[in-house]
Amino acid sequence: MAQKINDGTESPFRGLGLRAGIIGGAGYTGGEMLRILINHPNVEIAFVNSTSNAGNLISDVHTDLIGDTDLRFVSDIPQDIDVLFLCVGHGDAKKFLAANSIDESIKIIDLSQDFRLAANRNSSIENRQFTYGLPELNREAIKSAKNIANPGCFATCIQLGLLPLAAKGLIKSEVHINATTGSTGAGQGLNATSHFSWRNNNLSIYKAFEHQHLNEIGESLVQAGSPLGAEGLNFIPQRGAFTRGILASMYLESDLTLEEAQTIYEDYYSAHPFTHVSRKNIDLKQVVNTNKALVHVEKHGSKLFIISIIDNLLKGASGQAVQNMNLMFGLEESSGLRLKAANF
Repeated sequence: MAQKINDGTESPFRGLGLRAGIIGGAGYTGGEMLRILINHPNVEIAFVNSTSNAGNLISDVHTDLIGDTDLRFVSDIPQDIDVLFLCVGHGDAKKFLAANSIDESIKIIDLSQDFRLAANRNSSIENRQFTYGLPELNREAIKSAKNIANPGCFATCIQLGLLPLAAKGLIKSEVHINATTGSTGAGQGLNATSHFSWRNNNLSIYKAFEHQHLNEIGESLVQAGSPLGAEGLNFIPQRGAFTRGILASMYLESDLTLEEAQTIYEDYYSAHPFTHVSRKNIDLKQVVNTNKALVHVEKHGSKLFIISIIDNLLKGASGQAVQNMNLMFGLEESSGLRLKAANF
């Protein structure tokens, strides 16, 4: 008998019949994808592709997975799968799809930025159309999507802090945003600003007012109902001296009382299993190693102050990709994602 899901309908596969492939499995997002899917009750990992590590044990690269899997990296791309995760660098997803013919029945979830903007979602590559995969904005569209453009990490954190206001048309002034990310947000490859000796005990600003996620955020806010898009966002990103997590603090002029703002946020996220509104101040340890997002609002004079926090590799990348997969295949949205925060 087919597995029952929340609304009483039947899932189109049985038991462990959902087979997943991963492209780019040796990096940070690929490693997080493996850690989730190995313990996912409805998924079998069919293959993990890495041209640079083909033949090597996955546990030789992701050493924390010793004892959890005997899988090896492969260089080929088997087609007997239901879903394909592209855990590749920006620009590489388009190159991969142009170079490899993927059966149209296989659903694709891309973790790069290649298909996030509306202008890029109708891909000429194999005539694939991508849906922007932020469940708190597009849950119903994701359920029927064939391909997903997974949101960026900064974009996810900031959007979750602003969507309830956008949906009510309450972003009427410029928004000032400061957000700090951990070093894993820069990827696994070493460069001058991700090296331990430079990053440790250090703090720096980069791409002030010009970060690549700005247009992505702006499009989502307009879709939700805001009259202001990216041009109304003043975003200062920072590199933090820690490995995981994003903390975004933002403020704007608002006539709302604190109680009104809290109610708007709580109502908006009441049906979403991973985004929670806290009436107490929040800190990164509450979300690191989880797929959760926490949001906290305060009122200071005429300004509404919002704090939003996520784990950049989970809710900001691989965890959200699995959340999207769950929705696409009619699974419980939180399946495989009830992860415990490190906290101390």
